Amino acid sequence: MPWLPLSLLCALSLATADAATKRWLGDYGTREITLARFLVPGMLMAPMLVLRPLPDLPPAFWYWIAFLLPAEILAMLLYMRAIRDYPLALTLPYLAFTPVFVAMTGWGLLGERVSSLGLGGILLVVLGAWLLNFDKGVSGGWRDLVAPLGAIVRNPGSRMMLGVALLYSLTSVGGKGAMQYMSPEQFGPFYFALLGVATLVLFVGHRPSLAHALWRRPWAVLGVGLLMSAMVVTHFLAIQKVEVAYMIAVKRTSLLFGMVFGALWFGERHLGLHLVAGMLMVAGVFLIAV
Repeated sequence: MPWLPLSLLCALSLATADAATKRWLGDYGTREITLARFLVPGMLMAPMLVLRPLPDLPPAFWYWIAFLLPAEILAMLLYMRAIRDYPLALTLPYLAFTPVFVAMTGWGLLGERVSSLGLGGILLVVLGAWLLNFDKGVSGGWRDLVAPLGAIVRNPGSRMMLGVALLYSLTSVGGKGAMQYMSPEQFGPFYFALLGVATLVLFVGHRPSLAHALWRRPWAVLGVGLLMSAMVVTHFLAIQKVEVAYMIAVKRTSLLFGMVFGALWFGERHLGLHLVAGMLMVAGVFLIAV
């Protein structure tokens, strides 16, 4: 299958997993949800590792993994708390800031210049974020024009998702570093198997009662795990067919699917305005990726 349909399937799987998590596991704690989102896909995809023997992995690979695992777990904890407690339309779109952070840190730390298209993309993402919170301000002077951006800072869910975007900007670099030593189709299952084991040891080892959450609502947990597995498989199948930046840009259409789920499943208002804002942010991601 070509990379574009795979990337769109990846985006839809991610958005559906997020909405299903909020709908089916909304009364779970963030550690329980994180365990379900990492451990179950890790178990489901582990058999894929026996299809092809793993290569010899040098110490550099494990250095990348030692950096990636805690960052990924922290990002997921923030991610799950944000979508569980706050509207999808005011949290998921801020994942569009991931390439913005990558572009800004590359410029600030490495001296990499942002192209004019990239700068335009950053401005589109910021404009989309402003429009998402347009109802927080009123027409009038300059204070009212910047009020929507101030609402981002005041909204805990938006702040948490901005933190997730920042962490993902770091893990995207780390993942690229680790995949120097392993093929993408192997790395996805292997990485999630490691994440599953890490969350099991970290959370259940400290508090064994958390494991009971997986059995409290087994079909819901399995459903979320299957959706996450579909996201991971389509992600790595697509990423080996095209440049990473293009695939991630298409994957960010998940925020548009998430807005629709928010309106249909949770009665979130202002779908039209939110979709326009989301499309601006996705367009910005595409320009940054060019």
